[in-house]
Amino acid sequence: MSDHPQLYRDRPVVVGAGLAGLMTALSLAPEPVVLLSRAPLGAETSTGWAQGGLAASLADDDTPSLHLDDTLAAGAGLVDAAAARAILEATPEAVRRLAALGVVFDRNGEDFQLGLEAAHGRRRIVHADGDATGREIMRALVAAVRATPSIAVLEGVEARRLIVEDGAIAGIVCVGLNGEAMTIPTARVVLATGGIGGLFSDSTNPRASQGQGLALAARAGALLSNLEFVQFHPTALDTAARPMGLVSEAVRGEGAVLIDETGERFLASLPGAELGPRDEVARGIWQHLAHGHRVYLDARQLPGAGFARRFPGIDRLCRQAGFDPALQPLPVRPAQHYHMGGIAVDGQGRSSLPGLWACGEVACTGLHGANRLASNSLAEAAVCAVWVADSVGNAPATSRLLAGAPVAAKAADLRTGDAEPTRPILSRALGLVRDRAALEVAVAQLMPLATCARPAAGPALVGLMLAVSALNRQESRGAHWRADFPSSRSEAVPSLLSLDQTLAIAREVALSLCFAESA
Repeated sequence: MSDHPQLYRDRPVVVGAGLAGLMTALSLAPEPVVLLSRAPLGAETSTGWAQGGLAASLADDDTPSLHLDDTLAAGAGLVDAAAARAILEATPEAVRRLAALGVVFDRNGEDFQLGLEAAHGRRRIVHADGDATGREIMRALVAAVRATPSIAVLEGVEARRLIVEDGAIAGIVCVGLNGEAMTIPTARVVLATGGIGGLFSDSTNPRASQGQGLALAARAGALLSNLEFVQFHPTALDTAARPMGLVSEAVRGEGAVLIDETGERFLASLPGAELGPRDEVARGIWQHLAHGHRVYLDARQLPGAGFARRFPGIDRLCRQAGFDPALQPLPVRPAQHYHMGGIAVDGQGRSSLPGLWACGEVACTGLHGANRLASNSLAEAAVCAVWVADSVGNAPATSRLLAGAPVAAKAADLRTGDAEPTRPILSRALGLVRDRAALEVAVAQLMPLATCARPAAGPALVGLMLAVSALNRQESRGAHWRADFPSSRSEAVPSLLSLDQTLAIAREVALSLCFAESA
């Protein structure tokens, strides 16, 4: 933060340093770019924790059209078919691009070794070191960014506010670890801030993933889409550890099965059984747990003795928790894992606010619909980062802020987020099964938090937008399951929401609850 912000004037600013952010910055080279990383580069990213890999149609018996068919089926009617086709046709090249940047994927000779995951009709999951794909991607991309002179990396720096002038991005306010605020005049900002797992009590995401990009975009006036669709991974390791350890879907792809305390494969009748769509498998486990059963992932037969060789990271995770996957069934249950909704963007990653792009989990491209197909997320980030960089590079670069004009930091800019008050509210109301009463209570509880002048405001604002979106969708579809509206409507319609709309609806809900209580 010692550098004078005018040195960075009119450079694109990329916020976030996971796969999406790093690839965007690298793809902008040799144009000078500023990369903001809240943590030391490579730390606290969901990418680094990714086990499974990237889905890409690289096998001889596979095609992008087959990949699209599986994506459409999993997405429960809300996948944007045109956007998905474009992304999935580009994923094989994205894998090769990552390999060229130094990512060492697992191979059989010259060919990529391909795994199978739930709801995929073909083996198409490219992975690294068995189950350490994200870690390997981060290793290679961090090294590439460090070696690229045109990328100015600001570590320990967090974006706090987007400055809007005349209806377009004009700058960004960021704060360093020492509390010093800095304004960078820029007409081009890319948000690649990741997901929302830190807003839930039980999640497989880093605790720091609290929807910061969603709050930045909403407060600046951008539209958000499909926020109600929150994916729960079926097989988080059921221990006291938080965040929860993940047992990748790839383990089921290699033959592990779900059983209860009696040894019964209670999901055997589900289409696809253990390899059905994530929303259906997760709800099946949740319902079995609700009926008093325990649920285990049984890998004793398959992968069996080869577990540690195929999944070395998961093997270590399980052994640290006191389990030997080759000899013992693993206690599992669903946990929040991924957010299908996000900042509404077009095919080039542009938001509804000129000068603002989004990429990765924080964006809603239309690929995931109501239920993400396994391993499509890393592939999406790798593909869309390149497209975003191309769009940013061709956009007007001059900020509307006058050169040298001071922009005073607001008190809110200096506050860090505090998700503690939001976690229990969202965990109760926005779990695997929702209903109107619980959602209305959540909205009423989150409203004062979201509009207060305290550190809880940012996370609560994101939680409020999620709750309002879930309340608005009066049907069950994909990962959004309403007990009071168990059927799906005949037409699948994406949701769009602004901050102003959210606050208006929240006020109405709070008022109606007050009247109901006083009656």
